Amino acid sequence: MNAHRAHSPQTHPVFCTIVPPHLLDQVSRNSDEVLSRPARRTLERDATQRTRRQITTVRHGLLSAAPVAPDIDPADRKPQRTISDAENKETLPGKTVREEGSEPVQDASVNRAYAGLGATFELFLSVYDRYSIDGAGLALDATVHYGEEYANAFWDGERMVFGDGDGELFRDFTLPVDVIGHELTHGVTQYSANLEYQGQSGALNESVSDVFGALIKQHSLGQSAQDADWLIGSGLFTDRVEGQALRSMKAPGTAYHDDVLGKDPQPAKMEDYVNTGADNGGVHINSGIPNHAFYTLAMELGGNAWERAGQIWYDTLTGGSLQPDTDFATFATATTEAAKSRYGDGSDEHEAVRKCWSEVGVTAR
Repeated sequence: MNAHRAHSPQTHPVFCTIVPPHLLDQVSRNSDEVLSRPARRTLERDATQRTRRQITTVRHGLLSAAPVAPDIDPADRKPQRTISDAENKETLPGKTVREEGSEPVQDASVNRAYAGLGATFELFLSVYDRYSIDGAGLALDATVHYGEEYANAFWDGERMVFGDGDGELFRDFTLPVDVIGHELTHGVTQYSANLEYQGQSGALNESVSDVFGALIKQHSLGQSAQDADWLIGSGLFTDRVEGQALRSMKAPGTAYHDDVLGKDPQPAKMEDYVNTGADNGGVHINSGIPNHAFYTLAMELGGNAWERAGQIWYDTLTGGSLQPDTDFATFATATTEAAKSRYGDGSDEHEAVRKCWSEVGVTAR
């Protein structure tokens, strides 16, 4: 078997969800119990999982060394996927229902999760020569049908977990491939820059996941930067919701405007940065600023966004220059240096990176 399983992560993994707590909190206050009850229960489950993750981290600490890629023929670098079914319980991992190389099953959620893990593995390997999310062939595990009316999906440091949604506002969380890519990219960050999940570094953590989630979707669909919708979680909302997706990288703050969900609070520029103590300092809100910077870069460079624009972001994430508490300005500087290193001082790529950060009001140091 070419893949390995981590028994103790090299870093301090965090519990990361695709639906931000501020959105679920808004729904939980609705007077209609059909809508508010699932949101409250989802928030409670997320709080429980977050506490479990913190306890696990404290117990295990930094016990394992950095993963080392096995010495195997590149042609043999394949994903090692296992999909489990929680059967609407909250016990992980659940019952194994599909493993690597097995045929599709009747459960569409299982097959979508399997395909999404594969699409994520494929982008990182074929485009960035990264062997799974840790760079050393880490097995990819996922659980579907978690809980009852669970309206979220999360990465817990070890596996992907998908809820079925509440059926009122949210559909099955295996539907958008960018949601799968987003959550697994938290694993890539965990094994590389290890950005702290707080304040600006936390917003960068979220933004990096949005960036590569979008690139995974575009890569799997063969879409250019111009053809892509730049939405995160498109298709996740039911028809009763006035909104397109959870977030828009093209136009942060416009993804939804709904009587139940409220209005998308993401800013696109630094002048509108939201100072809040909620959501670890607004990590899902202020991620709109670096998100828009990347979108601007991708559109400026044109072509396939996973190529030059994505390469610069990948080089920055994995290059070793970022600290866990990296802020926007420091990240902007790092991306500028990454573009300069790969494409040359004064190159179109170098100038485009400088321009994209300037347009969102972030000054590189």
